[in-house]
Amino acid sequence: MNASITVDLFSALNILILERLESNSFKTLGKIPNWFSYFYQKDAISKREIFVPQEIFTFLEPFLFDAEELWRTLDTKCIKSGLWYQTDSSGREYHLEASALNIKDKKILLIELKEEFYEEKQHIVQKGRESKLNYQKTLKEIQKKEILFHCIIHDISGQLSGINCCLALLEFENLTPKGKERLEIGKKQSIKQEMLIREVLDAFSAEMQSLESFTTETDTAPDILVSAREVLQLLNPMFTLNKMQLQLSADIDLDADWRVVGNKSRLDRVITNLTENAFRHSPSESTVTIDLHQDGDYILFTIDDEGSGVSPENINSLFRKFSQGKTKTGRIGIGLYFCRITIERWGGTIGYSPRPEGGSRFWFRLPKPSMGC
Repeated sequence: MNASITVDLFSALNILILERLESNSFKTLGKIPNWFSYFYQKDAISKREIFVPQEIFTFLEPFLFDAEELWRTLDTKCIKSGLWYQTDSSGREYHLEASALNIKDKKILLIELKEEFYEEKQHIVQKGRESKLNYQKTLKEIQKKEILFHCIIHDISGQLSGINCCLALLEFENLTPKGKERLEIGKKQSIKQEMLIREVLDAFSAEMQSLESFTTETDTAPDILVSAREVLQLLNPMFTLNKMQLQLSADIDLDADWRVVGNKSRLDRVITNLTENAFRHSPSESTVTIDLHQDGDYILFTIDDEGSGVSPENINSLFRKFSQGKTKTGRIGIGLYFCRITIERWGGTIGYSPRPEGGSRFWFRLPKPSMGC
């Protein structure tokens, strides 16, 4: 590019153009920008075509050490000082930036007023702060509503306990066959409500629980086969009452090491949630099967049911908080969410896959614990 064109270009951009002279002073090139008058009077500028810029802009002094090295080596790159602020005689602040470069045989120093850039940057920073404050405000509102919801659920739980006591006492009464049948229906509904309340409480405590300590040491790691057996024993009466079967796969190697990374009580809750989920979506006279597999450095847990499966449009949202299928079956969709955040916290993965013969398979994979020292 022609030198005169370069000068005209920088002048049009309202940039102060200075050429370094051998005497360590600088002379102006092209038109002097109007903003320069904020620091010196125009008549003084016109008389002082050659001057030392660091006497006007004290911030330039350290930057000029780097600039001198650039000019000495005739490097073609451009270096910048970064923003600095300068005050005029009235105390108003202006933001400026200097650049040093070589153009042919000339050592050039450019000084630019960056007010628009600075204001835009400040605007972005301010917007970021406002967004952060709005996010924090929204988060607090959500927390307040969750606390209120948590309290309501606790109150409902207390009332349900009273209902259960009444149902238990009714068993000792001389009921008609029809009355006994209705009592059983009431007990079934009560069990379902207890499961629902437990899942709600799990969901609202899940984030906190997922941050609690868990073991990765072999000596203290939970045994997933033991947990599966305990859940099976706990839920078998519910399955039997509804003419369904809950079983462990006959192919499980009972002599294998089934310890996994995690926490025993929460592992029990994950397996319980998945088993209750299978119960809700299984027809009468069907079987739910729990299976375990050694998978390299992981243990794979699967639970298969013979229900109608999950519709394709619901698969991607299965493990989200408050997600439900179209049937809903009286649930609010938080049991699977609890399972996901717990398993992922322990370094595992969880998922769903349809069974070729019909029904659903829910599974999770957890790492085996490390050997202690």
